[in-house]
Amino acid sequence: MTVSRKDAENIASVLVEGMPYIRRFSNKKIVIKYGGAAMLKNELRQGFARDVALMKLVGMHPIVIHGGGPQIGAELERKNIETSFYEGYRVTNKATMTVVKKILGKEINKEIVQLIKSFGGSAESLSWFNSDLIKASKLNEERLGLVGKVNSVKVSEITKLLKRNCIPIISPIGKDIKGNYLNINADLVAGKIASTLKAEKLILLTDVAGIKGEDGKFLSKITKRKAKQLIKSNVIKGGMSPKLSSSLDSIQKGTKSVTITDGRVPHAVLLEVLTDEGVGTLIS
Repeated sequence: MTVSRKDAENIASVLVEGMPYIRRFSNKKIVIKYGGAAMLKNELRQGFARDVALMKLVGMHPIVIHGGGPQIGAELERKNIETSFYEGYRVTNKATMTVVKKILGKEINKEIVQLIKSFGGSAESLSWFNSDLIKASKLNEERLGLVGKVNSVKVSEITKLLKRNCIPIISPIGKDIKGNYLNINADLVAGKIASTLKAEKLILLTDVAGIKGEDGKFLSKITKRKAKQLIKSNVIKGGMSPKLSSSLDSIQKGTKSVTITDGRVPHAVLLEVLTDEGVGTLIS
């Protein structure tokens, strides 16, 4: 591929400007929750995989936890299985759980691994079929069915892959003490893994620009106190509620900072680690 002198100068400029950020995050763990529109559009899927492979190449340690709500919804519809949500969680019976295990544990997880490998990265699955990574228990709300929360994370399975220079690709399915599989919100899994690993940064990709205040305006940065106020005043609701709750819990238990950012923006992940402002809402 022939590159013009101007393009070469632009590339060189970007690399030079990115050096302080690469140095800052070198050898640091960055947990990324990947889902929503970023998984549905081919160019965004390709871009995400390329960006994660690049992060590893320059010395960062990305760890990916993926969702798959739209794909699960489509499969449930195809199988004529009714589905509903309560307070941002998918109500999960046995039939739904079978679909969740198939879509999250095998299809999506395998696709992400293969995409990252296609861009020169080394990635491996950590899912229900090959790992006991997530110990879980059912949420107290009975109407949710087989929906769980994370009790603990077997960190050794993640660090083992990091030592081999692999990118862990994790599906949000846990197992309780009775051996039952539980569907867990991917944001909650990402938050728990980030705090357990004392990650430098947690990035939650979503389908909106970030967090909005009482006036409906985008907030580029908020404190923990402000985040709690937004939840208490019911400004934050629906799917954003578990995201913000997970963010707060993760910071309080050891994660340095959390960003809730728009996964529909090309290279959103790189923008969060290679620029000061990023494109989402920073909670620190």
